[in-house]
Amino acid sequence: MNTKSVATMGIFVALMIGGQLALYTINGIEVVSLLLLTYSFKFGIKKGLFVATTFSVLRCFIFGFIPQVIILYLVYYNLFSVICGIIGKKFNNEYSVKTHLILTIVAILLTIFFTLLDNIITPLFYGYNKESFIAYAYASLYALIPHTLCVGISVTLLFKPMHKILVMID
Repeated sequence: MNTKSVATMGIFVALMIGGQLALYTINGIEVVSLLLLTYSFKFGIKKGLFVATTFSVLRCFIFGFIPQVIILYLVYYNLFSVICGIIGKKFNNEYSVKTHLILTIVAILLTIFFTLLDNIITPLFYGYNKESFIAYAYASLYALIPHTLCVGISVTLLFKPMHKILVMID
């Protein structure tokens, strides 16, 4: 890796943390998925994993070191990076309407998976009984719906211009 790559990774981690910090009070609204998706698609799995892991750990300095959240973020965002990186490799990191559609669908499905994963990790971590587990899962729907819509809309509208910016950087 050269200096430019390291600097770009650092900028993307900072953008992800800043974006999460700026929007965390609005339920389900975020830019982290769009930024990580675009970065991993363009620059690949290895760099995407670095950005995902660094983001997942450094965000704890702002939002706290909550064990189940650290586990959730490390598992989810690294998986997210791998999937987007694989798609990028399959399509030579080039933009097309087809890749845009595939990435939008994948982002929506992975966003749903994020909530489902949280619905498993958090109850297991706290030892919830069956009723509490079900209540937690139902309560998560209030975040799942706007979160899924936000990711679908942001990737649909912003992936192409974000990808174009990364092509210019590369």
